[in-house]
Amino acid sequence: MMKVIINGYDGAMGTILANLIAKLDDMEVVAGITPTGATEYLKPSDYQGPADILIDFSHHACTQELMDYLVARGLPAVVCTTGQTEEEMAMIAKAAESVPIFKSANMSVGVALVAKVVQEVAAKFGNCEVEILEAHHNRKVDAPSGTAIILADAVRKARPELHDNVGRAGHAKRQPDEIGISSIRMGNIVGMHEVMFGTNNQTITIKHEAHDRALFADGAIDAARFLVGKPAGFYNMDDLLA
Repeated sequence: MMKVIINGYDGAMGTILANLIAKLDDMEVVAGITPTGATEYLKPSDYQGPADILIDFSHHACTQELMDYLVARGLPAVVCTTGQTEEEMAMIAKAAESVPIFKSANMSVGVALVAKVVQEVAAKFGNCEVEILEAHHNRKVDAPSGTAIILADAVRKARPELHDNVGRAGHAKRQPDEIGISSIRMGNIVGMHEVMFGTNNQTITIKHEAHDRALFADGAIDAARFLVGKPAGFYNMDDLLA
């Protein structure tokens, strides 16, 4: 039985994850970490009991504290939290030198597959123009989304000369070397990402839409099963799908 710590236990995703794990035969939640006092563990270091992996659906502000805990315990982790600064990403990369860490801005396997298709289209569809549209609920604070950045990076793997133009505004003409990224925040949209490739004669549109936040918890569970037993390193969805 895989013993799981959930960091961010009382958040929306932590709650969904705990409910899903409760229905599984091969996993159990042994500790829930939450600074709100909803459980007895206010920070990761408060729990020193048995564990096989930590799944993080918390806030990026606790990155250093979390990485220190993982390294001290030699514990692998699936980091599902988004919005990390460059400095915080460096903290995660440093910890991955000592323990296995799985990090993805979007835990959907479907999005990972879309990114692969996006890279292939960008490589083979000539000098097309690329636009990315993403939509989320009105409570999401970061824009563009981590998933939009993943998709833009997928384009750049084939077209490294392109750069992001986030939230196009003003009166300037569109430049041929840009990827336009636009964000919508409204209502209770779970997540929609659309990548458009266009020439003067045709357009290809690739779209992924999330209908339920449980898909992200499903992806975290898949990643946890993949990660346990792996050597130290920085893993992502490409490794899971390989």
